Amino acid sequence: MRPPAGAPSLSRRTRILLIAAAVLVVVLLGGSRLVDFYVDWLWFGETGFRSVFGTVLVTRIIQFVVGGLLLGGTVWLVMWLAYRFRPVFVPVNGPEDPIARYRTVVISRLKVFGIGIPVLVGIVAGLAAQGDWQTVQMFLNGTPFNQVDPEFGNDISFYAFTLPFLRLLLDWLFVAVAVGFVVSLVANYVFGGIRLAGRSGQVSAAARAQLAILAGLFVLLKAVAYYLDRYELLYSDRNQNFYGATYTDLNAVMPAKLILLVISVICAGAFFAAVFRRNLQLPGIAVVLLVLSSVLVGAAWPAVLQQFVVAPNANEREAPSIERNIAATRAAFGLTEDKVTIEPYSGTSSASPSEIRNDTATIPNIRLLDPGKLTKTFTQLQQRRNFYGFPDKLDIDRYTVNGQTQDYVVAARELDSTALVGNQQDWINRHLVYTHGNGFVAAPANQVNAALEDTGGQGGLPNFTVSDTSVQGAIPVQQPRIYYGELISDYSIVGAEEGAAPREYDSDSQQWTYDGAGGVSLGNLFNRAVFSLYYGERNILFNSSINDNSKIIYNRDPRDRVEKVAPWLTPDNDPYPAVVDGRIQWIVDGYTTLQHYPYAEQVPLGDTTQDSQIGLQGQRLPNENISYLRNSVKATVDAYDGTVTLYAFDENDPVLQTWMKTFPGTVKPASDISPDLRAHFRYPEDQFKVQRELLTRYHVDNPGEFFSTVSFWDVPSDPTVQGNTGASQDAQPPYYLLTGLPNQEEASFQLTSALVSLRRQFMASYMTASSDPDTYGKITVLQLPADTQTLGPQQVQAQFLGSPEVSSELNLLRQNQTTIDYGNLLTLPVAGGLLYVEPVYIERAGQDSSYPQLARVLVSFGGRVGYDPQLSAALDQVFGAGAGTTATTPTQTGGGTPPPAAGNPSAAANPAAVQAANDINQAFAQLKAAQQSGDFAAQGTALAALDQAVQRFQQAQSAAPAAPAAPAGGG
Repeated sequence: MRPPAGAPSLSRRTRILLIAAAVLVVVLLGGSRLVDFYVDWLWFGETGFRSVFGTVLVTRIIQFVVGGLLLGGTVWLVMWLAYRFRPVFVPVNGPEDPIARYRTVVISRLKVFGIGIPVLVGIVAGLAAQGDWQTVQMFLNGTPFNQVDPEFGNDISFYAFTLPFLRLLLDWLFVAVAVGFVVSLVANYVFGGIRLAGRSGQVSAAARAQLAILAGLFVLLKAVAYYLDRYELLYSDRNQNFYGATYTDLNAVMPAKLILLVISVICAGAFFAAVFRRNLQLPGIAVVLLVLSSVLVGAAWPAVLQQFVVAPNANEREAPSIERNIAATRAAFGLTEDKVTIEPYSGTSSASPSEIRNDTATIPNIRLLDPGKLTKTFTQLQQRRNFYGFPDKLDIDRYTVNGQTQDYVVAARELDSTALVGNQQDWINRHLVYTHGNGFVAAPANQVNAALEDTGGQGGLPNFTVSDTSVQGAIPVQQPRIYYGELISDYSIVGAEEGAAPREYDSDSQQWTYDGAGGVSLGNLFNRAVFSLYYGERNILFNSSINDNSKIIYNRDPRDRVEKVAPWLTPDNDPYPAVVDGRIQWIVDGYTTLQHYPYAEQVPLGDTTQDSQIGLQGQRLPNENISYLRNSVKATVDAYDGTVTLYAFDENDPVLQTWMKTFPGTVKPASDISPDLRAHFRYPEDQFKVQRELLTRYHVDNPGEFFSTVSFWDVPSDPTVQGNTGASQDAQPPYYLLTGLPNQEEASFQLTSALVSLRRQFMASYMTASSDPDTYGKITVLQLPADTQTLGPQQVQAQFLGSPEVSSELNLLRQNQTTIDYGNLLTLPVAGGLLYVEPVYIERAGQDSSYPQLARVLVSFGGRVGYDPQLSAALDQVFGAGAGTTATTPTQTGGGTPPPAAGNPSAAANPAAVQAANDINQAFAQLKAAQQSGDFAAQGTALAALDQAVQRFQQAQSAAPAAPAAPAGGG
């Protein structure tokens, strides 16, 4: 493509200026990306996952080049053909013909347009192409499932790994041909191959050949698309009750795709024939035939079949497809018979006190502490300093102390970057001094320090055990400093020269110098300059405290670290801290997912995992549709040095095997999991939520029963959240419990949930998943008889609040400048029936320093309600005297011996408060007696005495000295 003789050209100075301008634009636009690239490169090197970074980078570069060459090359080719075979003489339509001017400009700058336009298109296409690197790598490293689909007999890996890649490739070919067709039209018009003068215009033979070939290729690609469409029918959503190919899809749509495929090939042949014929009637007829066939065969015939053949007999016609859907969904989401056991359960019982006493697996371990309610309690009593904090939702784990295993509410005392105030926010303090958290805080979940009234209002609190830099509690920690956590959002610069004084805050009496493996070196000027640009902070470059041993710690959230080193994983929303082999480790569950699995249900991940506590857990999972889910990876993040370790937990997962081949050496085998670490694995909440939602329907085996939906269940809404009604109500979250099951002698750590009947509030079943190492992942469903009306969570909550004794006392508590908060309503299978237990917390209203305290325990069994400050007494009210003997009381220690309650003054330290509390109890007793006798005058006297006693109690608390810090190890 040479410009015509005499055409003006750019001067050397102009070229230099244009090149300089282009370089400046690239630097301005790409400079920040280069900085980000280098920072990520350093971070992946620090974590030991640079191979992941390199593999992703190389894959994206190759895709960028391929995508750019495909579209850029197509554009260049059609432009070259249009120029090469342009007419020798092109008539000009008058002196003002605009095309003539454009043609002159283009021809005079052939290199600029002939190279610049394809390069620009190629760059845009390359940037778009490099985003699908996961699809390409899954295709290149796909692993067989050794399971076939029921229609074509293809291995499931074809749908998981091959078909998405073929569809991706086909889409790009469609785009290339379509863009090429448009560019060919424009180029031939500019170069005169297409002229619009006259009534009919004129198209040169070369232009007609180019356009006909491109149109033929497009239609030929459409034939390939029809062929692939047949396979994609296996995850059709035509029927709103199930996913997969329906009767209409199999008997009308699938044959139609083959017919349209043949017609498309014929239509493509007609376009190719037009290359040698001037008459375009044959391609026109072929296009009309294709359109009519698409309407009649592809749309009308399936609609007629659906309306007149399938709809009147849908329960019979769709039965085979429903049967396939049930089997595929169970296989795709881990709900097969070897993993799920459904057992009949009566749900009703008239248990005696002795039967309840004999249930030593459940009753002694009933959980009283709600991890979703106690963050303020932990903060007020265990924060120590304003810049330490705890997450909005605490965690539940189990530990063996003094030979006994029980569940604990656990939390890491983290550095809260948002809580620094005043001079603490100075750059030096923020990034060089306040660098880490300190300590692991736990409390037995089945007990409190004392009943609320027994210690002058200082009861109802957790029995803390703390391990930090000053003390080792019942759960000892070798390295309690926490540099990586959920609350630490800022970067920190750590390390000091040998012999230099430590500067990092450790306690009021000592400082610390970080000596862990985490962090990226700031020992050279180049790295300091890069991070100074990255954070927009010149102090990184000029601060004299930064030396050759200094390192910068960033990307500190455990979930983010796992997601970054394993971009193919979907991390669970709730990382939790555990003391493993003496170190604090964050445990993060990782999921492998697929968007399409033949005949399997598609689940919106974000919506399905939404519940009433999702706001406490931070971000929700992406709301992408998935039809396959495995908890294939257990990841750990060391809280001190940030080490990320990925363990292959489900080694039989073909998706995991595919990614392990893509990133060899990044995932350790399951055999490397230590017994101590395995003992702290929990069945993940998000997976459980997806599975319980599916089991509300897919517990049904019979296709006819499935079609009628008569036996379906629902996930109950959370009854403890006020206003949680209507269409927008949030689901009740599942609960981790150390409890027993029918015919199970010992307690096990489980994730549990109640399920109710479809659009009704009566109990339908009880679902639990084991977290014990020996039985991990075993799901048990206790199914109640369909004709019983056992109260469900919402009805039990209404029963609690409707009880005259409960409602009157709660109203009195509200009147005394306190707010009431209902803890989690637990459902427990006990003695053939269902026991409901709900803690009730009170909190002083209008005070920033207030925190929840356990005030009462609500119990329900068989329609009977118990209500008392102590669980044992509430159980006695329901079952009879002696039933609550084995339940923990505030003076019992349960499993192990927790240290005494601390962080609050003892009863003896505030005798005025004790006397006022006794007066409150006496006034309550007088009020109850007056209410039972109907003596309104006595009620008024009792209320006045109660009000005076409450005022004396509040005055005594206000006059008391501030509570001392919790003693070391005592929490």
